[in-house]
Amino acid sequence: MLGLKLPTDPRWVNLAEKDLEEILTDHAFCEQKAATSCISLIQQYPDKKELVKRVAPIVTEEWGHFRQVLLEMEKRGLDLGRQRKDEYVNELLKFEKKGIGREERLLEKLLICALIEARSCERFRLLSLHIAEEDLKEFYHRFMVSEAGHYRLFLDLAMQYFDEEKVKKRWQEYLAYEAEVMKKLELRGDRMH
Repeated sequence: MLGLKLPTDPRWVNLAEKDLEEILTDHAFCEQKAATSCISLIQQYPDKKELVKRVAPIVTEEWGHFRQVLLEMEKRGLDLGRQRKDEYVNELLKFEKKGIGREERLLEKLLICALIEARSCERFRLLSLHIAEEDLKEFYHRFMVSEAGHYRLFLDLAMQYFDEEKVKKRWQEYLAYEAEVMKKLELRGDRMH
């Protein structure tokens, strides 16, 4: 469904559950950054009425996710740690075309957002299936379903605003690049990506 070229190593779940405080902290900040990215899209493209209409509710949803993760941490007596650099996202941003016009930048931004949501969805699925705690399985299942919808929304917007063949071609380039990024990144249990 997601089209990712390289699945996450299943051992990632075992690493993640060794220190829930770390993975939940990173998850919380990923949700906060997702809300911020959506706000930025709206600020940069207020003339794209369909984009504004469809992305605005995601801002609220992602911020709600941030709050849900905070509540889960509070329930467990865990503290929100410090935000760390997201090496995965930084690597994706290196692939973004530079020196292009405003319209072309929108395609790049939508595809990057879709890719981040797809990888998040894949990771949440792994957690929902394999993490030892039953409560966390359900917790992450809800996030998986939400991220799958976001992934589709960003791709749908790209298809709406750009030629379908162009979108498909660039999406395949991003998927191939992302697989190479995943190969070279260290498998870490304290990061969502």
